[in-house]
Order: sequence, then C-alpha cells, then structure tokens
Amino acid sequence: MATLADLVRQHTTLDRDDLDHLQRLVGEWGMLADFCFADLLLYTASRDGRFLVLAQVRPVTGPTLYTADWVGSTADPAERDLLDRCARAGQVVEAELDVDDLPDPARIRIIPVRRAGRVIALLSREWSPSSGRQTGSLEETYLGIFDRFTQMIAQGTFPFVKELEVTSADVPRVGDGVMVLDADARVLYASPNAVSAVHRVGISANLVGNRLAELGFNDGVVRAAFDNRTPALEEFEQTAEITLITRCIPLLDDGRVTGGVLLVRDVSELRRRDRMLLSKDATIREIHHRVKNNLQTISSLLRLQGRRLTSPEAKAAVNESVRRIRTIALVHETLSREAGDEVAFVEIVRPLARLAEESLQSPDRPVRFRVMGDGGRLPAIVATPLSVVLTELLQNAVDHAFAGDRERAGNVVIALANDGTNLSVRVIDDGGGLPDDFSLDGATGLGLSIVRTLVTTELGGSIAMEAARPDDLVSAGIADPAGPGTVVSLKIPLDVER
Repeated sequence: MATLADLVRQHTTLDRDDLDHLQRLVGEWGMLADFCFADLLLYTASRDGRFLVLAQVRPVTGPTLYTADWVGSTADPAERDLLDRCARAGQVVEAELDVDDLPDPARIRIIPVRRAGRVIALLSREWSPSSGRQTGSLEETYLGIFDRFTQMIAQGTFPFVKELEVTSADVPRVGDGVMVLDADARVLYASPNAVSAVHRVGISANLVGNRLAELGFNDGVVRAAFDNRTPALEEFEQTAEITLITRCIPLLDDGRVTGGVLLVRDVSELRRRDRMLLSKDATIREIHHRVKNNLQTISSLLRLQGRRLTSPEAKAAVNESVRRIRTIALVHETLSREAGDEVAFVEIVRPLARLAEESLQSPDRPVRFRVMGDGGRLPAIVATPLSVVLTELLQNAVDHAFAGDRERAGNVVIALANDGTNLSVRVIDDGGGLPDDFSLDGATGLGLSIVRTLVTTELGGSIAMEAARPDDLVSAGIADPAGPGTVVSLKIPLDVER
C-alpha cells in the first residue's frame, strides 16, 4: 500500500512543508478519532481535480463505519460536491451521507485543514447516529474537545509544529484517562479512568474546580504546555509505587491558551516489570562475570601445577586444558557485557584469533589469522561449545598444517555466515594439506575427537575436513598460498531445541 508521502508526491502539488503538516496531523488523529467516536478520513485535491483519500483511522472508543480501507481511492460524486464546497469556502460543512449496508443515512462533517493561510487538505468525520454511543456527560465532553481541536485545525494551529515526535508505545491515549482544564489550569472534567488513576496515588478529593498542584498532583507537564503553547509529555513517580505518564495538549484560540487536555496513563505495572527485567539481566551478567573469574582462577591454578610437572606429555595436557578453559572464560566474559543470554559470535571469534596469534604460534612458524563475515547473535548454549571447537581447529592448524620449517608465513581464515537457519563456519588455511589416507572419522587425536563430539552430538551439526580447492583459497583472500591448504566446514542448525 502506498504511504501518505507516496500519494502526496505522486498525485498532488503539495510541497514538503504541506506534507510535514499532514504527517503531523496523522500522527495525532488517533486521539481525535477517539474523542469524536467516529472514523476520520483525510482528503486532498489531486492533479486531475479529484479528491484523493490520503489516510484513514478508526476510533477505539466507538464502532467503525467502514470495514474497507479507502486509502488511495477517490471520493464519489456526492462526497466530491461536499468536499469541493468546504475547500472553496474554507469552512466546516456538515451533511447526510448514504453508505452501503447502512439502513439510515450517515453523517459527514468536513473540516478544512489549513496551513500558512491555505486549505491544503480536508478532514472528514463520518459516523452513523443510529449505531453510535448513547450520549452522556463523557460523550458530550469528548465531542466538545473534538470541536475545539476542529477549530484549531481550521485555523492552522493544530497539529503543533514545534512538538517533538511522540513515538513511545507508553504515551497515554484517550481511553487511559482524560482531564479537561480551563485557561487557569483548573479541572473542568475528569473521565472515570482519570479519577481512578488519581485515586490510586492517594488523592480522593474531588478534582473538578481545583488545580492539580493544590491536590498534590504533579502538574509540571501542564505548566510546561501552557507556558510554551505546545504539548508536553512527562513521566514521573507520583508515589514510591505509582508511576504515571501525562501528556498535556494546550487548546488555543488565535494564539491564546484557552484550556488544555491532560491525558493520564498509569504505567506502574509496566515499570515494575521493566525493573524486574533489568534486575534479572544484571543478575545474569553478574553470574557470567563470576563464572569467568572462577574459570580464570582454575586456569591460573593449572598453570601453577604445570610448572611443577616434569613430564612433557603432562605439561602439554595441562597447557591444552588451560587453553580450553580460557576459551570458555572468554565466552562468559563477553556474555557479562551483553544484555540477555545471546552474544555476537564474531566478538568471541576475534579474541580467539588474537589468542591464537599470541600463544599458539612460535616465532619460527608465523601464522596470520583473519576473520571474515559475521555469525550473528548466538545463544550461550551454542556459542560456548562452538568456541571450544573453533579453538581446537585453530590449534590443529598451527600444530599440523604448518608443522616444520617454512620460508613464508601461513594464513588461517575463519569465515562466518548466518542465514537465520544455519550457522556456517569455515576454517581455511594454506598449510601443508591433509595426508592422502586422512579420515576424520578415523582421527584419534584428542582435539579432533572433541571437535567431532561437540559438533555432531551437542550442537547437532555436521563437520567436513578436506583439501582446499583453488576457489576456497581465493574466496578466503589468500592470493599467494604457502601450501595446498585445508578447509574445515561446520554447519550448525540454529532452530534446534537443545
């Protein structure tokens, strides 16, 4: 469906400022529809002389007249005459309107939308008197509020130019609670929901006839709106347990503040849940931090123990254990900085590559490590074993792919890809390649055994290790390979219950 901006650009002669004005109006008219209990349609003249529907909104407070979406359509002849009369006179026009599927005529009220002294569009309120709400004090008050907004629309003072965009889902609406204020900020009317919100903060006095500050209610938003002649929004804790969001919209007549509409929403429960989530998140991060510290302590103790050993095999085994523990600690360190239980996997892979450069290679066997792509965000239950797998593969590349003396530095590239269903990890090197009789299933080394077990059993994925093809090396950015090379390919499903 075409947007309001698309329709304006394609079918009208309105300029950028006109479009901004209409977009601000559409941003506010959910409130207007709720106040008048009726459908609102926004029309403007198209280049071919017809009246085009730019936007449509239905009320939350009453029944809709139209189940169809009329955006992008043009007015029928009966409506066109009324719209043309309103556009020419620049005054509100009201009449009866025949609507399909309704036994009685509906009512239509057309309001000129003025900007900079020009009528740039027309706002129609369309409703059925026979199927609408029964009239009471609330309905009469709300319709009176809509009439005052109607005057401001026709004068070109609504919507407000200087107001910041209101996009938060927590912004109060008409159904949350409404107070009508006079020019002295005294309460003229309070809806039942507004009265309930005030009662919840311990104010039981009658609101009507009093200023909010006299009742002990925070009226900062009212003072800001009246002083600046523009709507104001504020969230505050009225009590230790009650959090309210209030929005005050001043009502203007020829630039003078003649009153205001105060919308009130109780968001205490939402904020309590937010605080619980923040507390839970902080607790989880603290747990990851402590696990990381404990793993580092274990790693340090193992290093101390390794220094006392004399057997080369025992020292090598301890050093490998230290390396694996450091890898798991790195995952928990990253999780301790992240919100939630997911981590950007590339933020783990890069430190692993740096660790490999710093600790896995010797000066006489230089190896360059590089990371390509982005693995996306992974849950800790996937990131932890996968990090151990990657560390083993990097170690394996240094120990076997680049064993022996070499004239040139080797390359190891970790390529990551995530399509939302599967995570692909490829470790590509330009080392000496695989033996002719190599079989991954028949490999007996501890490192490859750990890799095979974690990938196939814990992660539910697949692994392949094969000789590198020229295309593999080129795609990894290895233009001048030092050797035939090897490619290890991992495919990890992301939608598996673990």
